[in-house]
Amino acid sequence: MKQRPLVSVIIPTFNRFAMLCEAIDSVLAQTFSNFELIVVDDGSYDETGSTPDRYGPSVKYIFQKNQGVSASRNRGIRHAKGDFICFLDSDDLWLPRKLAVQYAKMIENPAESISYTEEIWYRRGVRVNPKRKHAKHGGRIFTQCLPLCIISPSSVMIRRSLFRVVGLFDEGLPACEDYDLWLRIAKNFPIRLIQEPLIIKRNGHPGQLSASDWGFDRYRVQSIVQLLASGTLSPDQAETAVVVLTQKCRILCKGFLKRGKTEEATAYAKLLQQCAGAIFPS
Repeated sequence: MKQRPLVSVIIPTFNRFAMLCEAIDSVLAQTFSNFELIVVDDGSYDETGSTPDRYGPSVKYIFQKNQGVSASRNRGIRHAKGDFICFLDSDDLWLPRKLAVQYAKMIENPAESISYTEEIWYRRGVRVNPKRKHAKHGGRIFTQCLPLCIISPSSVMIRRSLFRVVGLFDEGLPACEDYDLWLRIAKNFPIRLIQEPLIIKRNGHPGQLSASDWGFDRYRVQSIVQLLASGTLSPDQAETAVVVLTQKCRILCKGFLKRGKTEEATAYAKLLQQCAGAIFPS
C-alpha cells in the first residue's frame, strides 16, 4: 500500500518548460523524500504538456485553461494529500535540504502553522543582494508584511489545515495574491522565519511577471482595503494598515496624475479622504 505523502509540493506554470524542468529537478533532488509533486499547467502552449512523458509517475500533472497563478495554486491545494503544503514558482529553485530542514522545524512545534526561509537572489544570472526593505522577519509580523511582500511563495511550508481558516489565494487579484494571503495569515498567526537560505530566486528573465513597486501598489491597496473592510483587524492593526494605505494612495495618486490619468488619480484621492476619516471598520 502506497504511503500517503507528508508534504505536497505545488508548482504552477505557464509556458516555461525549460525553467520548469529545472524547478522539478530541484524538487526531485531533495534529501527529504516523503512528498508528492503536483504541476499545474495554466494553459501552456509550449512543450510543458510533455511533462508527464519526461517525468512519469514522479510528477502529478494537471492541465487547466489559463486562469492565472492564484487559480493554479488553488487547484493544486485542492488536489493535495499532504499535511503540509509547499509552493515552488517554476522560475525558482530549491536547495537540496529545503524540505528536510523546514519539515523538521515545523514538527518541532505543532502549534506553528507556517514557516518561510531566507533566499539567494539571482538577476539575469548574476547573484545580487536584496535591499534593506526586503529584510525578513519572524513571529508576529503583520506590520512588517504591509509595505511589500517579504515572503516568497517558493519559501513557505504551510499546514494544510490553515487554509480552512484563512481561505485560499484570491483569484480576483491579478498580482500580489501572495501578499494578500500573507496578510490574512499574519494578522492572526505567527510566521516562523528559518534563517537559512534554502531557495534560489531567479529574476529578470523573459516572460516574468514584472512591475514596478508603484504598479504593484494598486493591488496591495486593493488587498488592504478588503482587509480593512472585513472588520477582522485589531484596532492597532487597522491603524497601522490605514497609515500604510495612506502612503500608497498618495504615491498612486501622484503617479496617475503624472501620467495624465485623472480618473484613476481621482479614485485614489477619494480613498485618501477615507483614510483621513478612518471610516473603515475595526
